[in-house]
Amino acid sequence: MKLQTLLQHLHSFTPLATENPTITSIEMDSREVKQGSLFVCIKGFTVDGHDFAEQAVARGAVAVVAEKPLALPVPVIYVNDSRRALAVLADAFYGQPTHHLHLIGVTGTNGKTTTTHLIERICRHAGKKTGLIGTINMKIGDDTYDVKNTTPESLILQNMFRKMVDAHVDVVAMEVSSHALHMGRVHGCDFDVAVFTNLTQDHLDYHQTMDHYRWSKGLLFAQLGNRFDHRRPKFAILNADDAASEEYKKSTAATVVTYGIHHKSDIMAKQIEITTSGTTFQLVTPIETVQVRTKLIGMFNVYNLLAAVGACLVSNIPLSTIVEAIADIEGVPGRFEVVDAGQPFTVIVDYAHTPDSLENVLQTIRQFAKKRVFVVVGCGGDRDRTKRPLMAQIAVKYGDVPIFTSDNPRSEDPMAILNDMKQGVTEDVICIVDRKEAITYAIEQAEKDDIILIAGKGHETYQIIGKDVFHFDDRVVAREAIQRRKDK
Repeated sequence: MKLQTLLQHLHSFTPLATENPTITSIEMDSREVKQGSLFVCIKGFTVDGHDFAEQAVARGAVAVVAEKPLALPVPVIYVNDSRRALAVLADAFYGQPTHHLHLIGVTGTNGKTTTTHLIERICRHAGKKTGLIGTINMKIGDDTYDVKNTTPESLILQNMFRKMVDAHVDVVAMEVSSHALHMGRVHGCDFDVAVFTNLTQDHLDYHQTMDHYRWSKGLLFAQLGNRFDHRRPKFAILNADDAASEEYKKSTAATVVTYGIHHKSDIMAKQIEITTSGTTFQLVTPIETVQVRTKLIGMFNVYNLLAAVGACLVSNIPLSTIVEAIADIEGVPGRFEVVDAGQPFTVIVDYAHTPDSLENVLQTIRQFAKKRVFVVVGCGGDRDRTKRPLMAQIAVKYGDVPIFTSDNPRSEDPMAILNDMKQGVTEDVICIVDRKEAITYAIEQAEKDDIILIAGKGHETYQIIGKDVFHFDDRVVAREAIQRRKDK
Protein backbone atom coordinates (compact mmCIF):
# COMPACT_ATOMS: atom_id res chain seq x y z
CA MET A 1 0.00 0.00 0.00
CA LYS A 2 1.23 3.51 -0.85
CA LEU A 3 1.98 5.83 2.08
CA GLN A 4 -0.33 8.61 0.92
CA THR A 5 -3.19 6.13 0.46
CA LEU A 6 -2.68 4.90 3.99
CA LEU A 7 -2.52 8.42 5.40
CA GLN A 8 -5.94 9.22 3.97
CA HIS A 9 -7.37 7.35 6.93
CA LEU A 10 -5.79 9.83 9.37
CA HIS A 11 -7.58 13.14 9.74
CA SER A 12 -5.17 15.12 11.89
CA PHE A 13 -1.64 14.84 10.69
CA THR A 14 1.03 17.12 9.30
CA PRO A 15 3.37 15.30 6.91
CA LEU A 16 6.76 16.92 6.50
CA ALA A 17 7.10 15.55 2.98
CA THR A 18 5.00 14.48 0.04
CA GLU A 19 6.96 11.32 -0.80
CA ASN A 20 4.84 8.30 -1.51
CA PRO A 21 6.85 5.15 -0.86
CA THR A 22 5.27 1.71 -0.85
CA ILE A 23 4.57 0.47 2.69
CA THR A 24 5.24 -3.25 3.06
CA SER A 25 4.48 -3.47 6.80
CA ILE A 26 3.65 -1.40 9.86
CA GLU A 27 5.85 -1.89 12.91
CA MET A 28 5.98 -0.52 16.46
CA ASP A 29 9.08 -2.50 17.47
CA SER A 30 12.25 -1.28 15.73
CA ARG A 31 13.65 -4.81 15.87
CA GLU A 32 10.84 -5.99 13.61
CA VAL A 33 11.41 -3.29 10.97
CA LYS A 34 12.32 -4.43 7.48
CA GLN A 35 12.78 -2.69 4.14
CA GLY A 36 9.63 -0.75 3.32
CA SER A 37 8.21 -0.59 6.87
CA LEU A 38 6.24 2.28 8.35
CA PHE A 39 7.53 2.70 11.91
CA VAL A 40 5.13 4.08 14.52
CA CYS A 41 6.76 5.59 17.64
CA ILE A 42 4.83 4.48 20.72
CA LYS A 43 5.51 5.80 24.22
CA GLY A 44 5.45 2.76 26.49
CA PHE A 45 5.69 2.38 30.27
CA THR A 46 9.43 1.64 30.17
CA VAL A 47 10.66 2.66 26.70
CA ASP A 48 9.82 5.35 24.16
CA GLY A 49 9.65 4.35 20.51
CA HIS A 50 10.88 7.80 19.51
CA ASP A 51 14.29 6.81 20.89
CA PHE A 52 14.48 3.97 18.35
CA ALA A 53 13.36 5.87 15.25
CA GLU A 54 16.89 6.20 13.86
CA GLN A 55 17.46 2.50 14.38
CA ALA A 56 14.19 1.78 12.54
CA VAL A 57 15.27 3.88 9.58
CA ALA A 58 18.64 2.15 9.51
CA ARG A 59 16.81 -1.16 9.30
CA GLY A 60 14.75 -0.03 6.32
CA ALA A 61 11.82 2.06 7.53
CA VAL A 62 10.69 4.36 4.70
CA ALA A 63 8.46 6.57 6.87
CA VAL A 64 7.86 7.27 10.56
CA VAL A 65 4.81 8.29 12.59
CA ALA A 66 5.72 10.36 15.65
CA GLU A 67 4.38 12.71 18.30
CA LYS A 68 7.49 14.92 18.63
CA PRO A 69 10.09 16.38 16.22
CA LEU A 70 12.57 13.92 14.73
CA ALA A 71 15.44 14.66 12.33
CA LEU A 72 15.26 11.73 9.93
CA PRO A 73 16.04 11.23 6.22
CA VAL A 74 12.55 9.77 5.60
CA PRO A 75 9.04 11.30 5.76
CA VAL A 76 7.87 11.88 9.34
CA ILE A 77 4.11 12.10 9.94
CA TYR A 78 3.25 13.96 13.14
CA VAL A 79 0.16 13.05 15.14
CA ASN A 80 -1.20 14.01 18.56
CA ASP A 81 -1.60 10.41 19.69
CA SER A 82 0.54 7.80 17.98
CA ARG A 83 -1.18 4.87 19.71
CA ARG A 84 -4.55 6.03 18.38
CA ALA A 85 -3.02 6.59 14.96
CA LEU A 86 -1.54 3.09 15.06
CA ALA A 87 -5.00 1.57 15.50
CA VAL A 88 -6.36 3.52 12.53
CA LEU A 89 -3.41 2.71 10.29
CA ALA A 90 -3.35 -0.98 11.23
CA ASP A 91 -7.06 -1.34 10.55
CA ALA A 92 -6.64 0.29 7.13
CA PHE A 93 -3.43 -1.56 6.20
CA TYR A 94 -4.98 -4.96 6.90
CA GLY A 95 -8.19 -4.14 5.02
CA GLN A 96 -10.53 -3.59 8.00
CA PRO A 97 -10.72 -7.32 8.73
CA THR A 98 -13.28 -7.21 11.55
CA HIS A 99 -15.83 -5.93 9.03
CA HIS A 100 -15.71 -9.46 7.62
CA LEU A 101 -15.88 -11.39 10.91
CA HIS A 102 -18.55 -12.03 13.52
CA LEU A 103 -16.64 -10.69 16.51
CA ILE A 104 -17.64 -11.51 20.10
CA GLY A 105 -15.80 -9.66 22.88
CA VAL A 106 -15.89 -10.81 26.51
CA THR A 107 -14.89 -8.54 29.39
CA GLY A 108 -15.10 -8.86 33.17
CA THR A 109 -12.83 -9.57 36.13
CA ASN A 110 -13.28 -13.34 36.16
CA GLY A 111 -14.51 -15.88 33.64
CA LYS A 112 -13.28 -14.26 30.42
CA THR A 113 -11.09 -17.19 29.40
CA THR A 114 -13.64 -19.88 30.18
CA THR A 115 -16.48 -17.97 28.52
CA THR A 116 -14.55 -17.33 25.30
CA HIS A 117 -13.52 -20.99 25.14
CA LEU A 118 -17.12 -22.05 25.67
CA ILE A 119 -18.32 -19.74 22.89
CA GLU A 120 -15.59 -20.99 20.57
CA ARG A 121 -16.39 -24.65 21.21
CA ILE A 122 -20.13 -24.18 20.83
CA CYS A 123 -19.63 -22.40 17.50
CA ARG A 124 -17.28 -25.17 16.33
CA HIS A 125 -19.92 -27.72 17.25
CA ALA A 126 -22.34 -25.72 15.11
CA GLY A 127 -20.04 -26.15 12.12
CA LYS A 128 -18.49 -22.68 12.19
CA LYS A 129 -14.81 -22.06 11.60
CA THR A 130 -13.64 -20.22 14.68
CA GLY A 131 -10.96 -17.91 15.95
CA LEU A 132 -10.00 -17.32 19.57
CA ILE A 133 -7.87 -14.61 21.20
CA GLY A 134 -7.13 -14.56 24.91
CA THR A 135 -4.99 -15.23 27.94
CA ILE A 136 -3.97 -18.76 26.97
CA ASN A 137 -3.34 -18.40 23.23
CA MET A 138 -4.69 -17.39 19.85
CA LYS A 139 -6.39 -20.00 17.70
CA ILE A 140 -7.31 -19.99 14.04
CA GLY A 141 -9.27 -23.15 13.45
CA ASP A 142 -7.07 -25.93 14.83
CA ASP A 143 -3.84 -23.90 14.75
CA THR A 144 -2.62 -22.22 17.94
CA TYR A 145 -0.26 -19.27 18.43
CA ASP A 146 1.32 -17.72 21.52
CA VAL A 147 0.23 -14.27 22.72
CA LYS A 148 1.96 -11.90 25.14
CA ASN A 149 -1.10 -10.06 26.45
CA THR A 150 -4.69 -11.08 27.12
CA THR A 151 -5.66 -8.49 24.51
CA PRO A 152 -2.74 -7.68 22.17
CA GLU A 153 -1.87 -4.25 20.79
CA SER A 154 -4.01 -2.96 17.92
CA LEU A 155 -1.32 -3.67 15.33
CA ILE A 156 -1.01 -7.30 16.38
CA LEU A 157 -4.77 -7.66 16.69
CA GLN A 158 -5.49 -6.42 13.17
CA ASN A 159 -2.78 -8.69 11.79
CA MET A 160 -4.43 -11.63 13.59
CA PHE A 161 -7.84 -10.70 12.26
CA ARG A 162 -6.45 -10.49 8.71
CA LYS A 163 -5.07 -14.01 9.05
CA MET A 164 -8.47 -15.16 10.28
CA VAL A 165 -10.27 -13.60 7.34
CA ASP A 166 -7.79 -15.18 4.94
CA ALA A 167 -8.40 -18.54 6.66
CA HIS A 168 -12.18 -18.11 6.16
CA VAL A 169 -12.98 -17.87 9.87
CA ASP A 170 -16.65 -17.20 10.62
CA VAL A 171 -16.73 -16.35 14.34
CA VAL A 172 -14.08 -14.95 16.68
CA ALA A 173 -14.36 -15.08 20.48
CA MET A 174 -11.99 -12.63 22.15
CA GLU A 175 -11.08 -11.66 25.71
CA VAL A 176 -11.08 -7.89 26.16
CA SER A 177 -9.12 -6.64 29.18
CA SER A 178 -9.69 -3.36 31.00
CA HIS A 179 -6.10 -2.34 30.15
CA ALA A 180 -6.77 -2.87 26.46
CA LEU A 181 -9.97 -0.86 26.56
CA HIS A 182 -8.40 2.04 28.45
CA MET A 183 -5.29 2.07 26.23
CA GLY A 184 -7.28 1.90 22.99
CA ARG A 185 -5.90 -1.43 21.80
CA VAL A 186 -9.32 -2.45 20.47
CA HIS A 187 -9.99 0.79 18.59
CA GLY A 188 -11.11 -0.25 15.13
CA CYS A 189 -12.43 -3.64 16.24
CA ASP A 190 -16.00 -3.92 14.98
CA PHE A 191 -17.61 -6.02 17.73
CA ASP A 192 -20.98 -7.61 17.03
CA VAL A 193 -21.53 -8.98 20.53
CA ALA A 194 -20.12 -7.70 23.83
CA VAL A 195 -20.35 -9.92 26.92
CA PHE A 196 -19.93 -8.89 30.58
CA THR A 197 -19.10 -11.59 33.13
CA ASN A 198 -18.65 -9.80 36.48
CA LEU A 199 -16.79 -7.01 38.25
CA THR A 200 -14.75 -7.55 41.41
CA GLN A 201 -11.50 -6.09 42.73
CA ASP A 202 -8.46 -6.46 40.49
CA HIS A 203 -5.87 -4.36 38.65
CA LEU A 204 -6.08 -1.43 41.07
CA ASP A 205 -2.33 -1.02 40.61
CA TYR A 206 -3.26 0.29 37.14
CA HIS A 207 -6.75 1.76 37.55
CA GLN A 208 -6.26 3.08 41.13
CA THR A 209 -10.03 3.04 41.87
CA MET A 210 -12.90 0.64 41.28
CA ASP A 211 -14.82 3.45 39.59
CA HIS A 212 -12.13 3.79 36.93
CA TYR A 213 -11.90 0.01 36.57
CA ARG A 214 -15.68 -0.24 36.10
CA TRP A 215 -15.69 2.64 33.61
CA SER A 216 -12.89 1.07 31.58
CA LYS A 217 -14.82 -2.19 31.24
CA GLY A 218 -17.86 -0.20 30.15
CA LEU A 219 -16.04 1.18 27.11
CA LEU A 220 -16.64 -2.14 25.34
CA PHE A 221 -20.39 -1.58 25.49
CA ALA A 222 -20.30 2.13 24.71
CA GLN A 223 -18.14 1.42 21.67
CA LEU A 224 -20.64 -1.00 20.13
CA GLY A 225 -21.93 2.04 18.28
CA ASN A 226 -25.07 4.13 18.21
CA ARG A 227 -26.55 2.94 14.91
CA PHE A 228 -29.38 0.43 14.54
CA ASP A 229 -28.75 -1.87 11.59
CA HIS A 230 -30.95 -4.93 11.16
CA ARG A 231 -28.44 -6.37 8.69
CA ARG A 232 -25.73 -6.43 11.36
CA PRO A 233 -27.31 -5.93 14.78
CA LYS A 234 -25.24 -5.35 17.89
CA PHE A 235 -25.86 -7.11 21.21
CA ALA A 236 -24.76 -6.58 24.81
CA ILE A 237 -24.93 -9.70 26.98
CA LEU A 238 -25.06 -8.58 30.63
CA ASN A 239 -24.94 -10.39 33.98
CA ALA A 240 -28.12 -9.26 35.74
CA ASP A 241 -26.74 -10.46 39.08
CA ASP A 242 -23.88 -7.95 38.94
CA ALA A 243 -24.67 -4.32 39.80
CA ALA A 244 -22.31 -2.95 37.13
CA SER A 245 -24.67 -4.22 34.44
CA GLU A 246 -27.08 -1.37 35.16
CA GLU A 247 -24.39 1.14 34.21
CA TYR A 248 -23.41 -0.81 31.09
CA LYS A 249 -27.04 -1.09 30.05
CA LYS A 250 -27.28 2.69 30.05
CA SER A 251 -23.98 3.12 28.19
CA THR A 252 -24.91 1.06 25.14
CA ALA A 253 -27.38 1.53 22.30
CA ALA A 254 -27.12 -2.16 21.45
CA THR A 255 -29.87 -4.68 22.15
CA VAL A 256 -29.43 -5.87 25.73
CA VAL A 257 -29.82 -9.53 26.64
CA THR A 258 -29.50 -10.38 30.34
CA TYR A 259 -28.57 -13.60 32.08
CA GLY A 260 -28.54 -14.57 35.72
CA ILE A 261 -29.52 -16.88 38.54
CA HIS A 262 -30.96 -14.62 41.24
CA HIS A 263 -32.48 -11.71 39.28
CA LYS A 264 -35.13 -12.10 36.58
CA SER A 265 -33.26 -12.32 33.29
CA ASP A 266 -33.76 -13.23 29.64
CA ILE A 267 -31.60 -16.32 30.18
CA MET A 268 -31.63 -18.07 33.57
CA ALA A 269 -30.38 -21.19 35.33
CA LYS A 270 -32.75 -22.86 37.77
CA GLN A 271 -32.75 -26.07 39.80
CA ILE A 272 -28.94 -26.16 39.82
CA GLU A 273 -27.27 -29.32 41.09
CA ILE A 274 -23.47 -29.47 41.49
CA THR A 275 -21.59 -32.72 42.07
CA THR A 276 -17.98 -33.89 41.85
CA SER A 277 -18.61 -35.11 38.30
CA GLY A 278 -20.39 -32.09 36.87
CA THR A 279 -23.37 -29.75 37.01
CA THR A 280 -26.98 -29.95 35.85
CA PHE A 281 -29.52 -27.16 35.65
CA GLN A 282 -32.68 -26.04 33.96
CA LEU A 283 -31.85 -23.48 31.27
CA VAL A 284 -34.64 -20.95 30.78
CA THR A 285 -34.49 -18.94 27.54
CA PRO A 286 -36.96 -16.85 25.51
CA ILE A 287 -37.08 -19.77 23.05
CA GLU A 288 -37.76 -22.66 25.42
CA THR A 289 -36.69 -24.24 28.68
CA VAL A 290 -34.29 -27.18 28.45
CA GLN A 291 -32.23 -29.38 30.75
CA VAL A 292 -28.46 -28.86 30.64
CA ARG A 293 -25.72 -31.27 31.71
CA THR A 294 -22.10 -30.20 31.83
CA LYS A 295 -18.83 -31.67 33.03
CA LEU A 296 -17.87 -28.24 34.36
CA ILE A 297 -18.15 -27.85 38.14
CA GLY A 298 -19.20 -24.86 40.23
CA MET A 299 -21.65 -21.98 40.36
CA PHE A 300 -19.12 -19.69 38.67
CA ASN A 301 -19.14 -22.03 35.69
CA VAL A 302 -22.93 -21.84 35.54
CA TYR A 303 -22.54 -18.10 35.07
CA ASN A 304 -19.88 -18.64 32.39
CA LEU A 305 -22.20 -21.05 30.59
CA LEU A 306 -25.12 -18.61 30.74
CA ALA A 307 -22.95 -15.86 29.26
CA ALA A 308 -21.84 -18.18 26.46
CA VAL A 309 -25.42 -19.27 25.79
CA GLY A 310 -26.47 -15.65 25.45
CA ALA A 311 -23.64 -14.83 23.05
CA CYS A 312 -24.34 -17.90 20.91
CA LEU A 313 -28.11 -17.44 20.80
CA VAL A 314 -27.81 -13.88 19.45
CA SER A 315 -25.22 -15.26 16.99
CA ASN A 316 -27.97 -17.49 15.57
CA ILE A 317 -26.68 -20.79 16.97
CA PRO A 318 -29.68 -23.11 17.59
CA LEU A 319 -30.44 -23.79 21.25
CA SER A 320 -30.37 -27.56 20.67
CA THR A 321 -26.84 -27.27 19.24
CA ILE A 322 -25.73 -25.17 22.20
CA VAL A 323 -26.99 -27.75 24.70
CA GLU A 324 -25.32 -30.61 22.78
CA ALA A 325 -22.00 -28.74 22.71
CA ILE A 326 -22.12 -27.91 26.42
CA ALA A 327 -22.53 -31.59 27.29
CA ASP A 328 -19.34 -32.46 25.36
CA ILE A 329 -17.05 -29.74 26.70
CA GLU A 330 -14.37 -31.14 29.01
CA GLY A 331 -12.97 -27.93 30.48
CA VAL A 332 -10.41 -25.18 29.95
CA PRO A 333 -6.66 -25.51 30.70
CA GLY A 334 -5.78 -24.21 34.17
CA ARG A 335 -9.39 -23.60 35.13
CA PHE A 336 -10.43 -26.03 37.88
CA GLU A 337 -8.11 -28.52 36.19
CA VAL A 338 -7.68 -31.80 38.05
CA VAL A 339 -4.18 -33.32 38.19
CA ASP A 340 -4.68 -37.08 38.41
CA ALA A 341 -1.55 -39.23 38.74
CA GLY A 342 -3.23 -42.08 40.58
CA GLN A 343 -2.98 -40.48 44.03
CA PRO A 344 -5.66 -41.09 46.73
CA PHE A 345 -6.30 -37.34 47.16
CA THR A 346 -7.45 -34.64 44.74
CA VAL A 347 -5.23 -31.93 43.26
CA ILE A 348 -6.87 -28.99 41.49
CA VAL A 349 -5.01 -26.24 39.63
CA ASP A 350 -6.90 -23.00 39.03
CA TYR A 351 -6.05 -19.53 37.73
CA ALA A 352 -7.91 -17.91 40.64
CA HIS A 353 -5.86 -14.79 41.36
CA THR A 354 -8.49 -12.37 42.66
CA PRO A 355 -10.38 -12.50 45.97
CA ASP A 356 -13.67 -13.21 44.22
CA SER A 357 -12.35 -15.98 41.97
CA LEU A 358 -10.50 -17.65 44.86
CA GLU A 359 -13.64 -17.57 46.98
CA ASN A 360 -15.76 -18.99 44.14
CA VAL A 361 -13.39 -21.91 43.62
CA LEU A 362 -13.09 -22.68 47.34
CA GLN A 363 -16.85 -22.47 47.87
CA THR A 364 -17.25 -25.02 45.10
CA ILE A 365 -14.61 -27.31 46.61
CA ARG A 366 -16.27 -27.07 50.00
CA GLN A 367 -19.48 -28.46 48.51
CA PHE A 368 -17.88 -31.85 47.91
CA ALA A 369 -14.85 -31.91 50.23
CA LYS A 370 -14.87 -34.97 52.49
CA LYS A 371 -11.79 -34.14 54.53
CA ARG A 372 -9.14 -31.39 54.63
CA VAL A 373 -8.70 -28.65 52.04
CA PHE A 374 -5.15 -27.43 51.39
CA VAL A 375 -4.86 -24.00 49.75
CA VAL A 376 -1.53 -23.16 48.08
CA VAL A 377 -1.79 -19.51 47.11
CA GLY A 378 0.31 -16.39 46.55
CA CYS A 379 -0.05 -12.91 45.09
CA GLY A 380 1.79 -11.32 42.17
CA GLY A 381 4.47 -8.71 42.71
CA ASP A 382 4.21 -5.20 41.24
CA ARG A 383 0.42 -5.56 41.26
CA ASP A 384 -2.50 -4.46 43.44
CA ARG A 385 -1.25 -4.78 47.03
CA THR A 386 -4.67 -4.16 48.59
CA LYS A 387 -5.99 -7.54 47.50
CA ARG A 388 -3.20 -9.49 49.24
CA PRO A 389 -4.74 -9.56 52.75
CA LEU A 390 -8.13 -10.28 51.15
CA MET A 391 -6.73 -13.33 49.34
CA ALA A 392 -5.21 -14.50 52.62
CA GLN A 393 -8.48 -14.10 54.51
CA ILE A 394 -10.33 -16.20 51.96
CA ALA A 395 -7.67 -18.92 51.99
CA VAL A 396 -7.90 -19.13 55.78
CA LYS A 397 -11.71 -18.97 55.82
CA TYR A 398 -12.22 -21.89 53.43
CA GLY A 399 -8.98 -23.83 53.79
CA ASP A 400 -8.00 -26.21 56.56
CA VAL A 401 -4.32 -25.94 55.64
CA PRO A 402 -3.53 -22.56 54.03
CA ILE A 403 -0.04 -22.38 52.55
CA PHE A 404 1.17 -18.93 51.43
CA THR A 405 3.83 -18.93 48.74
CA SER A 406 5.17 -16.98 45.77
CA ASP A 407 3.19 -16.35 42.60
CA ASN A 408 5.12 -14.12 40.18
CA PRO A 409 7.05 -11.88 42.61
CA ARG A 410 8.61 -9.86 39.78
CA SER A 411 10.70 -7.02 41.26
CA GLU A 412 9.32 -7.33 44.81
CA ASP A 413 10.80 -9.27 47.70
CA PRO A 414 8.71 -12.49 47.85
CA MET A 415 8.76 -12.48 51.65
CA ALA A 416 7.42 -8.92 51.71
CA ILE A 417 4.47 -10.08 49.59
CA LEU A 418 3.78 -12.90 52.05
CA ASN A 419 3.97 -10.41 54.93
CA ASP A 420 1.34 -8.27 53.16
CA MET A 421 -0.87 -11.35 52.92
CA LYS A 422 -0.39 -12.19 56.60
CA GLN A 423 -1.61 -8.72 57.57
CA GLY A 424 -5.12 -9.93 56.75
CA VAL A 425 -5.16 -12.87 59.16
CA THR A 426 -4.56 -13.56 62.83
CA GLU A 427 -4.35 -17.34 62.48
CA ASP A 428 -1.07 -19.20 62.12
CA VAL A 429 -0.38 -20.05 58.50
CA ILE A 430 2.37 -21.92 56.71
CA CYS A 431 4.65 -19.71 54.61
CA ILE A 432 6.95 -21.35 52.07
CA VAL A 433 8.48 -18.80 49.72
CA ASP A 434 9.59 -21.29 47.08
CA ARG A 435 6.46 -22.26 45.10
CA LYS A 436 7.78 -25.69 44.13
CA GLU A 437 8.54 -26.48 47.77
CA ALA A 438 5.08 -25.26 48.81
CA ILE A 439 3.34 -27.51 46.30
CA THR A 440 5.55 -30.43 47.28
CA TYR A 441 4.83 -29.86 50.97
CA ALA A 442 1.08 -29.94 50.38
CA ILE A 443 1.31 -33.16 48.36
CA GLU A 444 3.52 -34.86 50.95
CA GLN A 445 1.12 -33.94 53.77
CA ALA A 446 -2.12 -34.85 51.99
CA GLU A 447 -4.03 -37.96 53.02
CA LYS A 448 -6.79 -40.00 51.41
CA ASP A 449 -9.78 -37.86 50.31
CA ASP A 450 -8.03 -34.55 51.05
CA ILE A 451 -8.19 -31.82 48.39
CA ILE A 452 -5.29 -29.57 47.38
CA LEU A 453 -6.06 -26.35 45.53
CA ILE A 454 -3.05 -24.75 43.82
CA ALA A 455 -4.29 -21.27 42.97
CA GLY A 456 -3.14 -18.24 41.04
CA LYS A 457 -1.24 -19.39 37.96
CA GLY A 458 -3.47 -21.94 36.27
CA HIS A 459 -2.37 -22.44 32.66
CA GLU A 460 0.80 -20.36 33.03
CA THR A 461 4.03 -22.17 32.23
CA TYR A 462 6.42 -19.62 33.72
CA GLN A 463 7.34 -17.78 36.89
CA ILE A 464 8.73 -14.23 36.91
CA ILE A 465 11.35 -13.57 39.61
CA GLY A 466 13.10 -10.23 39.30
CA LYS A 467 13.56 -9.67 35.58
CA ASP A 468 14.06 -13.35 34.86
CA VAL A 469 11.39 -15.67 33.46
CA PHE A 470 11.70 -19.32 34.51
CA HIS A 471 9.79 -22.31 33.20
CA PHE A 472 7.20 -23.26 35.82
CA ASP A 473 3.93 -25.15 35.45
CA ASP A 474 1.87 -25.89 38.58
CA ARG A 475 0.41 -28.97 36.90
CA VAL A 476 3.81 -30.42 36.02
CA VAL A 477 5.27 -29.61 39.44
CA ALA A 478 2.32 -31.26 41.17
CA ARG A 479 2.46 -34.36 39.00
CA GLU A 480 6.21 -34.75 39.62
CA ALA A 481 5.73 -34.33 43.38
CA ILE A 482 3.03 -36.99 43.38
CA GLN A 483 5.31 -39.35 41.48
CA ARG A 484 8.19 -38.76 43.93
CA ARG A 485 5.88 -39.54 46.82
CA LYS A 486 4.72 -42.76 45.14
CA ASP A 487 8.34 -43.78 44.47
CA LYS A 488 9.39 -43.50 48.10
